[in-house]
Amino acid sequence: MAILMKTELPGTTTDQYDALNSRLQALPGDTFAGCISHACVATGTGLEIYDLWESREAMQTFMGIVMPIAQDMGLPPGTEPEIHQTHAHWTP
Repeated sequence: MAILMKTELPGTTTDQYDALNSRLQALPGDTFAGCISHACVATGTGLEIYDLWESREAMQTFMGIVMPIAQDMGLPPGTEPEIHQTHAHWTP
């Protein structure tokens, strides 16, 4: 069953997000395996991230990849992700 994940990244800029995303896209293999959809929203205090994942396990695998890179870049830590089981999802 798919899950929806939301996290906030206070103090993170869109430039920092873009740099992190560039590093992730340069990795070999399917770094984003299991991610159905992703959205990054700039707020007045940082960023909000919304992901739709095929499973909690897929999200956890990705977190094991992204977190060390974000820490290496000196990005501020995000909030504990909110995770919700989806009832349904579709793309028009």
